[in-house]
Amino acid sequence: MDIPTVHGDVELNIPEGTQTGKRFRLRGKGAPSLRGGSMGDQYVTVNVVTPTGLNDRQKAALKRTLQEAGNISVNPKKKGRQNERCSLEDL
Repeated sequence: MDIPTVHGDVELNIPEGTQTGKRFRLRGKGAPSLRGGSMGDQYVTVNVVTPTGLNDRQKAALKRTLQEAGNISVNPKKKGRQNERCSLEDL
């Protein structure tokens, strides 16, 4: 995936299974230091978008995938919600 930086686009390989909220650091690809010298780092935060408006066939395929994966633990970034479980009934 190409990420725009102040130095031009940089290719970032996002590993399979990366979750929302994961931050990657692009060393030396940020804005220059105000005091001169080195370049700063640029941070990229992943935002995984869940598809909406699935038809019945697509929902069934997603349910099969979740059943094969077993219990999936979700750690949302919202205060007061820890280790929320994904349920097939939520689909």
